[in-house]
Amino acid sequence: MNSMKLSFVTILFVLINSCGGTSDATQLFDIQLEGKKKQFQKGQSVGVAIRNKEQKEIGEPEFSIDGQVIQMVDGKLTFNIKKLGSKTLIAKIPYDNKIVEISKNIKILAEKAPEIYTYTISNTYPHDPNAYTQGLEFSDGILYESTGKKGYSTLRKVNFESGEILQTVKLENSIFGEGITILKDKVYQLSWQSGIGYVYNKSDLSKIESFTYGNSKEGWGLCNDGEKLFKSDGTEKIWFLDPQTLVETGHIEIVTNKSIFNRANELEYVDGKIYANVYGKESMMIIDASSGAIQGVINFGGLKKLIDKGEQWDEQNSVLNGVAYHPERKSFFVTGKNWNKLFEVQIQKKE
Repeated sequence: MNSMKLSFVTILFVLINSCGGTSDATQLFDIQLEGKKKQFQKGQSVGVAIRNKEQKEIGEPEFSIDGQVIQMVDGKLTFNIKKLGSKTLIAKIPYDNKIVEISKNIKILAEKAPEIYTYTISNTYPHDPNAYTQGLEFSDGILYESTGKKGYSTLRKVNFESGEILQTVKLENSIFGEGITILKDKVYQLSWQSGIGYVYNKSDLSKIESFTYGNSKEGWGLCNDGEKLFKSDGTEKIWFLDPQTLVETGHIEIVTNKSIFNRANELEYVDGKIYANVYGKESMMIIDASSGAIQGVINFGGLKKLIDKGEQWDEQNSVLNGVAYHPERKSFFVTGKNWNKLFEVQIQKKE
């Protein structure tokens, strides 16, 4: 079989003779991308051709990703799609009075590298060093906190200024508590590997119901945008949950301009962005909640040095974890697992 040099700008169809035929029409064609690459950035234009293995008569193909049709212009597709990450490029090819559908797996990454952010400490408050913090959220000036570890997991209300624990609900000893979020009059809480979450009345923390996970693997962090819940599970995905049915309705994938990223832990939603602790690191990501692009990285290095290490301190596991936004004060509050301090901080781009 002779090889043919492709010109992706001017050639749409590549005709290659093959030996023998096939009864499976999907095997007659193949999508070929410029440079044989499988990884691209959002907005990038890429030459594409259909390899026609047996020189069949075909019509003009239609390309799409996530149901969004992508128009071919001068032999190129521009990957300007809404959600980034691992994608399937689909080509629908008119052939023999029917439509043949073929596909190719690709990755669409962010347009540019994340910007670097830093912080200044506005105030420092006492924090329970016995709290293995997994989730923080403010509502009506009260700090709600979820703590982890089997036998020690709780949901609690806290006076953030004094550190006083106002109310506590203890989880079953077999449950490892994880992230929380508050939407309207309900508190939602995850467990880690038990595959179960809980819904409480915000006013008195009485339990309303429990729910099970769908395709998400574990329970890590929770936040919401006022309409839906966002759930991290330790993978590259952040899942959308319907707050009424608690069913997973979709997801975004976390990406930089170079790769797909995982290990988003505790979450907080502010003005279209998800602020996510990076598990095991003294840093936080700023993620576009629509596309999954990491637009910024906050370096919180230095905070851990300000902690007085008590009896519960574990050098490996007592890491930064816990982020809450106080809308009235327009500041973030961060702490860590078994940290004895809660920090009120202002976040800004690094000069």
